[in-house]
Amino acid sequence: MGKIAFMFPGQGAQYVGMGKDFYDAVPVSREMFELAGKASGLDVAALCFEENEKINITEYTQICMLAAEIAMYKALEEKGIKPDVTAGLSLGEYGALVVSGAMTPQEAFKVVRQRGLFMQEAVPTGGAMTAVLGSDTGMIEKVCAETEGTVSVANYNCPGQTVITGEEKAVAAAAESLLAAGAKRCVPLKVSGPFHSPMLSGAGEKLGEVLADVEIHDITVPYLANVTADYVTEKGQVKELLTKQVASSVRWQQSVERMIADGVTTFVEIGPGKTLAGFMRKINREVTVLNVEKLEDVEKVVEALK
Repeated sequence: MGKIAFMFPGQGAQYVGMGKDFYDAVPVSREMFELAGKASGLDVAALCFEENEKINITEYTQICMLAAEIAMYKALEEKGIKPDVTAGLSLGEYGALVVSGAMTPQEAFKVVRQRGLFMQEAVPTGGAMTAVLGSDTGMIEKVCAETEGTVSVANYNCPGQTVITGEEKAVAAAAESLLAAGAKRCVPLKVSGPFHSPMLSGAGEKLGEVLADVEIHDITVPYLANVTADYVTEKGQVKELLTKQVASSVRWQQSVERMIADGVTTFVEIGPGKTLAGFMRKINREVTVLNVEKLEDVEKVVEALK
């Protein structure tokens, strides 16, 4: 059997009720929601399970998403399922950090609470993000470089889907040029700011200050960093990469391709939704993709990986 990778989705997959069945039935999962609450000073369980507007606001979304992801991961870990490698998209990288051993859940919750606040506060007026469908990444990078103003690639998600980010006018102008150059569609995203843009470098710097006081532990499961799409095996690299991540491109497609090249044949997406599974269908249809989103999924994954 080939290698197993655990992967964690990012912001945008959240919904009210995520992780509730784990909270109700699995003590270690309930503990993770409670730990997230203590670390953040928020009632994370209420934010995740009760109808509210806050769950879609960055400063709350990030801690809620991570709590749900770690709660689901812990239920799987209890069954003895361990990965050979791990990765996460944007916010999801903190799920990967916990799996890797670099951070304890409590440390990750504390950092992510601050990350959400900094990113919310740093959002400049006039920022935007647009998904570019059906265009070559080389063309997208070229157009971004040639467009006046601040616009760059936020996410390399999968073949045929790349997200651009930056100043609203520059993003709109780049989208227009890309359509003229043959892109199938350009879809503006409903987001509160130009995430993974140099416009958010101030939030990254503040996060770096928070990370300075966090102990990073030895990495026992290799993880891939969004910034480099390369393995992080030395704990000394972690803080700098997380600081850069806020304002840098997320190299998700490249990360997945790297894992496949290194023998990963089974990917387990842990968290709300099936966003990463959707990307995987466009990256490589030969690999096996499993999901842990509901409590019954845990047994299905255990059965599949026996």
